[in-house]
Amino acid sequence: MKRNEKNQKPYSVMVVEGEGDKAFWTKIGAAWPHEDGKGFNIQLSCLPLNGRLVVREPKADAGAGR
Repeated sequence: MKRNEKNQKPYSVMVVEGEGDKAFWTKIGAAWPHEDGKGFNIQLSCLPLNGRLVVREPKADAGAGR
């Protein structure tokens, strides 16, 4: 079943600086997959100057208890 952006939990957009156990992860936005599954709409609250962007699936328990 396809869900639209309003009903779907967003993916987290993170900037990661460093490697391995010393990596520092900062959430900088959210992403919603397109209905056809071939891309994302991404909303960022800031732009990183270095590091790499990582998009992670929402956690199954995210928003529980709200």
